Amino acid sequence: MTAELISVGTELLMGNIVNTNARYLSEKCAELGISVYYQVTVGDNPVRLKNTIRTAIGRSDLLILTGGLGPTEDDLTKEMTAEVLERELVEDAHTRERIEEYFRNSNHKVISKNNWKQALIIEGCQVIDNDNGTAPGLYAEASDGVKILLLPGPPNELIPMFEKKVVPLLMEQCGRDGLLYSNMVKICGVGESMVETMIKDLIDNQTNPTIAPYAKTGEVHLRVTARAKDEEEGRRLNAPLLAELQNRFGDNIFTIREEETLEEHVIARLKRLGFTATAAESCTGGLFSGRLINVPGASAVYNCGMITYANEAKEKYLGVNHETLVECGAVSEQTAREMAIGAAKAADADAAVGITGLAGPDGGSAEKPVGTVYVGCYVRGTITVKRYQFKGNREKIRTLSVQNALDLLRRCLIEYEREHGAS
Repeated sequence: MTAELISVGTELLMGNIVNTNARYLSEKCAELGISVYYQVTVGDNPVRLKNTIRTAIGRSDLLILTGGLGPTEDDLTKEMTAEVLERELVEDAHTRERIEEYFRNSNHKVISKNNWKQALIIEGCQVIDNDNGTAPGLYAEASDGVKILLLPGPPNELIPMFEKKVVPLLMEQCGRDGLLYSNMVKICGVGESMVETMIKDLIDNQTNPTIAPYAKTGEVHLRVTARAKDEEEGRRLNAPLLAELQNRFGDNIFTIREEETLEEHVIARLKRLGFTATAAESCTGGLFSGRLINVPGASAVYNCGMITYANEAKEKYLGVNHETLVECGAVSEQTAREMAIGAAKAADADAAVGITGLAGPDGGSAEKPVGTVYVGCYVRGTITVKRYQFKGNREKIRTLSVQNALDLLRRCLIEYEREHGAS
């Protein structure tokens, strides 16, 4: 099944609002085995909106329109869809009751007349209740069987509606031959092109399950999806392919759980070992600590971190030798090593990371160009230092520095577990 996403709203075209809905819906469609071939953004213009809908009906099996379902005059999605389908708008008593209830339970006791516009639905469509707003979603079918979904634009309304109500609907309408069961294999330390090369034979010969790669910042995700009669069969079908990917990528895989992030995985490993951790950051300025602290329960293993941007701070708080900074420079293997050791000592931590680098745009040299970053990792007396060379602007270099520092810490913890076992 092919899908087309139509985002409605002049504010999207003008850049006043970032279109996060399209990204979310694309990912969800991929999970359901629905191929998104087109994404279109159209303003609040009746002629252009109708033309967009007509074009989509002619080339896609499923249309998902977001936005333009509100109470104002420029909310035209429902009206223009009805015109294209040559159907009337009729009032839905159930939706009207829900709008009344919504306002009764809110601070706005008076319902303005334009809100009743949201109780109008396309004749013959299925109403999808909105538990977080007043505009319901709608599901309709064109005369040629093309399926059309109209969903509210606000993400706090769209996302829960899609996950709780639209997914079961799509499974019923589009997946009558079974469900789709997925695992997400998340990889660090291997670039997108190399990952694709390593799995090309699997992709070329795939049937059921299938494998699809997705590039993320500092990561590559592989979605393994099986069409099965139930979850048990889905797990059984996916198992051999997951085992083959584990065999090919080894420690580069950090999880096969879709919801688990790299920082969550690192925190979980630290907890399993009973370790505490800290960090000394220079070019990343606290971003590394922020990633870890975003994980609920991180305080059990992460007590403090240090931002030592200036050389004087590296000496004073971390004990980095003055001679090291003079002879080797702040951005060097030796400095990253001493930063990690000094951070572990200062925080009395079992594990520590030291990050120093040139995020730019100025300050590079032929020997150490902008994007040069050293990460030192200390785990119970064992020290590992890696040099990285990143490309991009200041923000990207800092983000990649954090990503790779997390991955280095993960790998060092794995090595410790192999040598000593979890405590």
